[in-house]
Amino acid sequence: MQPSPAESGKNAMKITLFALLILCTAAAFGQTAGSISSQPQMVNIPEHVQHADHHDMAQERPLVGGESYSYAQGERPLWEFGPMLPPPTPLGDVARSVRKEKLAAPKAEIVFEKQGS
Repeated sequence: MQPSPAESGKNAMKITLFALLILCTAAAFGQTAGSISSQPQMVNIPEHVQHADHHDMAQERPLVGGESYSYAQGERPLWEFGPMLPPPTPLGDVARSVRKEKLAAPKAEIVFEKQGS
């Protein structure tokens, strides 16, 4: 007598899951077998004895690069800072010009109503 198709499907699934379990277990043991040592190892933390001791401060160094220190008073004229830039265009004017360009752009001659299937 042959088993029904439902019973043979359940058995095949059980066998497949069991084989997958065995395969994953073997792979997990294979990864850890050579890398984990059973010998205890002492943790060696380095000590920095002079970390919090009092000591002289270092010589000051300029961050900008020059060795000399300069100091000046007064006001510089505006023309020394470079050319004057025009004032920025207001956002409303930019939007109006973009709208005019969009209306003036060439339109498509053929319009497809339905695309795809």
